[in-house]
Amino acid sequence: MSAPEPVTFALVGYGGGGRFFHAPVIEGAPGARLGFVVTTDPARAAQARAEHDGVEVVPSLAQAVAAGAQAVAISTPAATHTALTQEAIGLGVPVVCDKPFALDAPAAAATVRAAEAAGVLLSPYQNRRWDSDLLTLRRVLADGELGQVRRFESAFERWAPGDPPAAGGGLLRDFGAHVVDQALHLFGPVRSVAAQTWGGDGTETDLRVQLEHVGGVRSELSGSWKQAVPAPRFRITGTRGTFVLDSPMDVQEEVLLSGRTPATEGAAWGTEPPSRWGALALGGDAVRRVPSEQGRWPDFYAAFARAVRGQGPVPVDPWDAWRTCAVVDAARVAARDGVTVRLED
Repeated sequence: MSAPEPVTFALVGYGGGGRFFHAPVIEGAPGARLGFVVTTDPARAAQARAEHDGVEVVPSLAQAVAAGAQAVAISTPAATHTALTQEAIGLGVPVVCDKPFALDAPAAAATVRAAEAAGVLLSPYQNRRWDSDLLTLRRVLADGELGQVRRFESAFERWAPGDPPAAGGGLLRDFGAHVVDQALHLFGPVRSVAAQTWGGDGTETDLRVQLEHVGGVRSELSGSWKQAVPAPRFRITGTRGTFVLDSPMDVQEEVLLSGRTPATEGAAWGTEPPSRWGALALGGDAVRRVPSEQGRWPDFYAAFARAVRGQGPVPVDPWDAWRTCAVVDAARVAARDGVTVRLED
Protein backbone atom coordinates (compact mmCIF):
# COMPACT_ATOMS: atom_id res chain seq x y z
CA MET A 1 0.00 0.00 0.00
CA SER A 2 1.44 3.39 -0.97
CA ALA A 3 1.90 6.07 1.66
CA PRO A 4 -0.77 8.80 1.72
CA GLU A 5 0.04 12.20 0.29
CA PRO A 6 1.57 14.46 2.94
CA VAL A 7 -0.60 17.15 4.49
CA THR A 8 0.38 20.57 3.13
CA PHE A 9 0.92 23.18 5.86
CA ALA A 10 0.90 26.95 5.63
CA LEU A 11 3.17 28.57 8.19
CA VAL A 12 1.95 32.00 9.27
CA GLY A 13 4.94 34.06 10.38
CA TYR A 14 8.63 33.63 9.64
CA GLY A 15 10.34 35.26 12.60
CA GLY A 16 12.57 33.32 14.97
CA GLY A 17 9.83 30.91 16.01
CA GLY A 18 8.55 30.17 12.53
CA ARG A 19 11.99 29.96 10.96
CA PHE A 20 13.67 27.75 13.57
CA PHE A 21 10.97 25.92 15.55
CA HIS A 22 8.21 25.30 13.00
CA ALA A 23 9.42 25.25 9.39
CA PRO A 24 12.20 22.63 9.77
CA VAL A 25 10.10 20.57 12.18
CA ILE A 26 7.18 20.44 9.75
CA GLU A 27 9.56 19.42 6.97
CA GLY A 28 11.03 16.69 9.18
CA ALA A 29 7.67 15.23 10.22
CA PRO A 30 6.45 12.11 8.42
CA GLY A 31 3.23 12.83 6.56
CA ALA A 32 3.66 16.61 6.55
CA ARG A 33 5.11 19.12 4.13
CA LEU A 34 5.65 22.87 4.22
CA GLY A 35 3.86 24.30 1.20
CA PHE A 36 3.34 27.96 2.10
CA VAL A 37 4.80 30.70 4.26
CA VAL A 38 2.55 33.65 5.04
CA THR A 39 4.38 36.94 5.58
CA THR A 40 4.26 40.51 4.31
CA ASP A 41 7.87 41.23 5.29
CA PRO A 42 10.00 41.29 2.09
CA ALA A 43 13.20 40.24 3.88
CA ARG A 44 11.52 37.29 5.59
CA ALA A 45 9.81 36.31 2.36
CA ALA A 46 13.19 36.18 0.60
CA GLN A 47 14.66 34.22 3.49
CA ALA A 48 11.84 31.65 3.40
CA ARG A 49 12.25 31.14 -0.34
CA ALA A 50 16.03 30.74 0.00
CA GLU A 51 15.77 28.24 2.86
CA HIS A 52 12.88 26.07 1.63
CA ASP A 53 12.81 24.91 -1.97
CA GLY A 54 9.39 24.96 -3.56
CA VAL A 55 7.68 26.88 -0.76
CA GLU A 56 5.24 29.52 -1.97
CA VAL A 57 5.24 32.80 -0.04
CA VAL A 58 1.89 34.60 0.13
CA PRO A 59 0.72 37.71 2.01
CA SER A 60 -2.39 36.32 3.70
CA LEU A 61 -3.76 33.25 5.39
CA ALA A 62 -6.83 33.29 3.16
CA GLN A 63 -4.63 33.27 0.06
CA ALA A 64 -2.66 30.26 1.34
CA VAL A 65 -5.85 28.31 1.99
CA ALA A 66 -7.27 29.24 -1.41
CA ALA A 67 -4.03 28.01 -3.02
CA GLY A 68 -4.29 24.59 -1.41
CA ALA A 69 -3.04 24.70 2.20
CA GLN A 70 -4.65 21.83 4.12
CA ALA A 71 -3.52 22.92 7.59
CA VAL A 72 -2.18 26.08 9.19
CA ALA A 73 0.50 26.73 11.81
CA ILE A 74 0.46 30.12 13.56
CA SER A 75 3.85 31.49 14.67
CA THR A 76 3.36 35.22 15.04
CA PRO A 77 3.50 37.69 17.98
CA ALA A 78 1.41 36.56 20.95
CA ALA A 79 -1.14 39.35 20.68
CA THR A 80 -2.14 38.15 17.18
CA HIS A 81 -2.66 34.48 18.05
CA THR A 82 -6.35 34.63 18.91
CA ALA A 83 -7.39 36.64 15.83
CA LEU A 84 -5.34 34.53 13.40
CA THR A 85 -6.46 31.23 14.92
CA GLN A 86 -10.08 32.30 14.73
CA GLU A 87 -9.52 33.42 11.12
CA ALA A 88 -8.24 29.94 10.29
CA ILE A 89 -11.24 28.39 12.04
CA GLY A 90 -13.52 30.64 9.99
CA LEU A 91 -11.83 29.38 6.83
CA GLY A 92 -12.48 25.81 7.96
CA VAL A 93 -8.83 24.74 7.97
CA PRO A 94 -7.17 22.68 10.76
CA VAL A 95 -4.91 24.93 12.82
CA VAL A 96 -1.91 24.72 15.15
CA CYS A 97 -1.31 27.76 17.35
CA ASP A 98 2.01 28.45 19.03
CA LYS A 99 2.27 29.41 22.68
CA PRO A 100 1.03 31.44 24.35
CA PHE A 101 -2.18 30.11 22.84
CA ALA A 102 -4.02 33.24 24.00
CA LEU A 103 -3.34 36.21 26.27
CA ASP A 104 -5.85 34.99 28.86
CA ALA A 105 -8.12 32.07 29.66
CA PRO A 106 -11.41 33.62 28.42
CA ALA A 107 -9.87 34.23 24.98
CA ALA A 108 -8.52 30.67 24.95
CA ALA A 109 -11.93 29.22 25.84
CA ALA A 110 -13.66 31.31 23.16
CA THR A 111 -11.25 30.03 20.51
CA VAL A 112 -11.66 26.39 21.52
CA ARG A 113 -15.44 26.71 21.52
CA ALA A 114 -15.33 28.33 18.07
CA ALA A 115 -13.29 25.39 16.74
CA GLU A 116 -15.69 22.88 18.28
CA ALA A 117 -18.73 24.68 16.83
CA ALA A 118 -17.13 24.77 13.38
CA GLY A 119 -15.87 21.18 13.54
CA VAL A 120 -12.29 22.36 12.91
CA LEU A 121 -9.25 20.56 14.31
CA LEU A 122 -7.23 22.73 16.70
CA SER A 123 -4.11 22.04 18.75
CA PRO A 124 -1.73 24.24 20.77
CA TYR A 125 1.92 23.84 19.80
CA GLN A 126 3.24 22.38 23.05
CA ASN A 127 6.28 20.87 21.34
CA ARG A 128 8.14 20.62 24.63
CA ARG A 129 6.04 17.65 25.62
CA TRP A 130 8.40 15.93 23.17
CA ASP A 131 11.59 17.30 24.75
CA SER A 132 14.24 14.69 25.51
CA ASP A 133 14.21 15.67 29.19
CA LEU A 134 10.44 15.43 29.65
CA LEU A 135 10.26 12.10 27.81
CA THR A 136 13.04 10.80 30.05
CA LEU A 137 11.27 12.04 33.17
CA ARG A 138 8.05 10.36 32.10
CA ARG A 139 9.95 7.07 31.69
CA VAL A 140 11.47 7.43 35.16
CA LEU A 141 8.01 8.07 36.63
CA ALA A 142 6.56 5.08 34.79
CA ASP A 143 9.31 2.85 36.21
CA GLY A 144 8.05 3.71 39.71
CA GLU A 145 11.45 3.75 41.40
CA LEU A 146 10.89 7.18 42.95
CA GLY A 147 7.88 5.97 44.90
CA GLN A 148 5.12 8.50 45.54
CA VAL A 149 6.07 11.85 44.04
CA ARG A 150 5.96 14.75 46.47
CA ARG A 151 7.73 17.65 44.77
CA PHE A 152 8.43 18.60 41.17
CA GLU A 153 10.88 21.39 40.36
CA SER A 154 11.14 22.72 36.81
CA ALA A 155 13.38 25.57 35.62
CA PHE A 156 13.37 27.26 32.23
CA GLU A 157 16.30 29.61 32.73
CA ARG A 158 18.95 31.12 30.46
CA TRP A 159 21.16 34.13 29.93
CA ALA A 160 19.96 36.08 26.90
CA PRO A 161 20.95 39.48 25.50
CA GLY A 162 18.69 42.47 25.98
CA ASP A 163 15.17 42.23 27.34
CA PRO A 164 12.64 39.48 26.60
CA PRO A 165 10.98 40.20 23.23
CA ALA A 166 7.59 41.88 23.52
CA ALA A 167 6.26 39.47 20.88
CA GLY A 168 6.13 36.71 23.49
CA GLY A 169 3.54 38.51 25.60
CA GLY A 170 5.76 38.53 28.69
CA LEU A 171 7.88 35.86 30.32
CA LEU A 172 5.03 34.53 32.45
CA ARG A 173 2.94 33.86 29.35
CA ASP A 174 5.93 32.76 27.24
CA PHE A 175 8.17 30.56 29.42
CA GLY A 176 5.25 30.02 31.79
CA ALA A 177 3.23 28.38 29.02
CA HIS A 178 5.88 25.65 28.78
CA VAL A 179 6.56 24.94 32.45
CA VAL A 180 2.90 25.15 33.49
CA ASP A 181 1.76 22.89 30.63
CA GLN A 182 4.41 20.30 31.52
CA ALA A 183 3.42 20.33 35.20
CA LEU A 184 -0.27 19.89 34.36
CA HIS A 185 0.59 17.22 31.80
CA LEU A 186 2.53 15.25 34.41
CA PHE A 187 0.50 15.75 37.57
CA GLY A 188 -2.95 17.00 36.61
CA PRO A 189 -5.07 19.95 37.73
CA VAL A 190 -4.16 22.31 40.55
CA ARG A 191 -6.10 23.70 43.47
CA SER A 192 -3.92 26.71 44.32
CA VAL A 193 -1.36 29.00 42.69
CA ALA A 194 1.21 31.35 44.22
CA ALA A 195 3.73 33.36 42.21
CA GLN A 196 6.42 36.01 42.26
CA THR A 197 7.68 37.97 39.25
CA TRP A 198 10.32 40.60 38.63
CA GLY A 199 9.04 43.26 36.23
CA GLY A 200 5.49 44.24 35.39
CA ASP A 201 2.86 42.21 33.58
CA GLY A 202 4.23 41.58 30.09
CA THR A 203 7.73 42.79 30.96
CA GLU A 204 8.88 40.11 33.40
CA THR A 205 12.51 39.02 33.44
CA ASP A 206 12.10 36.34 36.12
CA LEU A 207 9.23 34.28 37.45
CA ARG A 208 8.54 31.80 40.23
CA VAL A 209 5.29 29.83 40.41
CA GLN A 210 4.17 27.37 43.09
CA LEU A 211 1.36 24.94 42.28
CA GLU A 212 -0.51 22.61 44.62
CA HIS A 213 -1.93 19.83 42.47
CA VAL A 214 -5.21 18.17 43.34
CA GLY A 215 -3.37 14.85 43.55
CA GLY A 216 -1.01 16.15 46.25
CA VAL A 217 2.16 16.92 44.25
CA ARG A 218 3.65 20.38 44.69
CA SER A 219 5.30 21.93 41.63
CA GLU A 220 7.85 24.72 41.92
CA LEU A 221 8.38 26.37 38.53
CA SER A 222 10.84 29.05 37.52
CA GLY A 223 11.78 31.02 34.43
CA SER A 224 14.51 33.57 33.89
CA TRP A 225 15.88 35.65 31.03
CA LYS A 226 19.00 36.73 32.94
CA GLN A 227 20.32 33.72 34.85
CA ALA A 228 24.06 33.11 34.42
CA VAL A 229 23.93 29.80 36.33
CA PRO A 230 20.63 28.10 35.39
CA ALA A 231 18.99 25.76 37.86
CA PRO A 232 18.57 22.08 36.93
CA ARG A 233 15.97 21.66 34.24
CA PHE A 234 14.13 19.14 36.41
CA ARG A 235 14.41 17.83 39.94
CA ILE A 236 11.70 15.48 41.11
CA THR A 237 11.52 14.00 44.59
CA GLY A 238 9.53 11.00 45.73
CA THR A 239 9.30 8.86 48.84
CA ARG A 240 12.20 6.63 47.65
CA GLY A 241 14.57 9.06 45.97
CA THR A 242 15.25 11.94 43.59
CA PHE A 243 15.85 12.33 39.87
CA VAL A 244 17.81 15.35 38.62
CA LEU A 245 18.39 16.50 35.07
CA ASP A 246 20.84 19.41 34.90
CA SER A 247 20.90 20.36 31.21
CA PRO A 248 19.12 23.72 30.83
CA MET A 249 18.24 23.40 27.13
CA ASP A 250 16.89 20.53 25.05
CA VAL A 251 19.36 19.50 22.36
CA GLN A 252 16.71 19.99 19.66
CA GLU A 253 16.67 23.72 20.34
CA GLU A 254 20.45 23.95 20.12
CA VAL A 255 20.58 21.98 16.89
CA LEU A 256 17.82 23.97 15.19
CA LEU A 257 19.39 27.30 16.15
CA SER A 258 22.67 26.09 14.65
CA GLY A 259 20.95 25.55 11.31
CA ARG A 260 20.70 21.77 11.42
CA THR A 261 17.32 20.08 11.03
CA PRO A 262 15.54 16.74 11.47
CA ALA A 263 16.12 16.17 7.75
CA THR A 264 19.89 16.71 7.99
CA GLU A 265 20.31 14.77 11.25
CA GLY A 266 18.22 11.72 10.38
CA ALA A 267 18.21 8.96 13.00
CA ALA A 268 20.52 10.98 15.26
CA TRP A 269 17.91 13.69 15.73
CA GLY A 270 17.21 14.59 19.36
CA THR A 271 20.05 12.49 20.82
CA GLU A 272 21.49 13.86 24.05
CA PRO A 273 25.16 13.08 24.78
CA PRO A 274 25.90 11.00 27.91
CA SER A 275 27.38 14.09 29.57
CA ARG A 276 23.84 15.51 29.73
CA TRP A 277 22.03 12.47 31.04
CA GLY A 278 20.12 12.76 34.28
CA ALA A 279 20.99 11.20 37.65
CA LEU A 280 18.81 8.99 39.84
CA ALA A 281 19.53 8.77 43.55
CA LEU A 282 17.64 6.24 45.65
CA GLY A 283 18.02 6.03 49.40
CA GLY A 284 21.05 3.93 50.32
CA ASP A 285 22.04 3.26 46.70
CA ALA A 286 24.77 4.80 44.59
CA VAL A 287 23.73 7.56 42.21
CA ARG A 288 23.34 6.24 38.69
CA ARG A 289 23.13 7.95 35.32
CA VAL A 290 19.90 7.55 33.37
CA PRO A 291 20.17 7.47 29.56
CA SER A 292 18.07 10.17 27.93
CA GLU A 293 15.24 9.50 25.53
CA GLN A 294 15.62 11.03 22.08
CA GLY A 295 13.77 14.30 21.64
CA ARG A 296 10.95 14.06 19.13
CA TRP A 297 9.50 17.45 18.19
CA PRO A 298 8.58 16.22 14.66
CA ASP A 299 6.19 13.76 16.33
CA PHE A 300 3.85 16.68 17.06
CA TYR A 301 3.38 17.57 13.40
CA ALA A 302 3.28 13.93 12.36
CA ALA A 303 0.40 13.36 14.79
CA PHE A 304 -1.41 16.51 13.66
CA ALA A 305 -1.08 15.40 10.02
CA ARG A 306 -2.61 12.03 10.95
CA ALA A 307 -5.49 13.84 12.67
CA VAL A 308 -6.10 15.90 9.53
CA ARG A 309 -6.35 12.62 7.58
CA GLY A 310 -8.81 11.28 10.15
CA GLN A 311 -6.36 8.76 11.58
CA GLY A 312 -6.18 9.85 15.21
CA PRO A 313 -6.61 12.67 17.72
CA VAL A 314 -4.76 15.97 17.67
CA PRO A 315 -1.44 15.75 19.56
CA VAL A 316 -2.45 18.21 22.31
CA ASP A 317 -6.05 18.72 23.46
CA PRO A 318 -6.95 22.39 22.87
CA TRP A 319 -8.65 22.54 26.28
CA ASP A 320 -5.19 21.90 27.76
CA ALA A 321 -4.24 25.34 26.41
CA TRP A 322 -7.18 26.85 28.28
CA ARG A 323 -6.12 25.07 31.49
CA THR A 324 -2.59 26.42 31.11
CA CYS A 325 -3.89 29.93 30.45
CA ALA A 326 -6.11 29.70 33.55
CA VAL A 327 -3.11 28.83 35.74
CA VAL A 328 -1.01 31.59 34.16
CA ASP A 329 -3.86 34.06 34.76
CA ALA A 330 -3.96 32.97 38.40
CA ALA A 331 -0.18 33.39 38.66
CA ARG A 332 -0.43 36.94 37.29
CA VAL A 333 -2.99 37.80 39.99
CA ALA A 334 -0.95 36.04 42.69
CA ALA A 335 2.22 37.92 41.73
CA ARG A 336 0.47 41.28 41.46
CA ASP A 337 -1.46 41.05 44.72
CA GLY A 338 0.89 38.91 46.80
CA VAL A 339 -1.79 36.27 47.43
CA THR A 340 -2.38 32.57 46.87
CA VAL A 341 -5.14 32.04 44.32
CA ARG A 342 -7.51 29.13 44.80
CA LEU A 343 -8.80 27.50 41.62
CA GLU A 344 -12.17 25.86 41.13
CA ASP A 345 -12.18 22.59 39.21
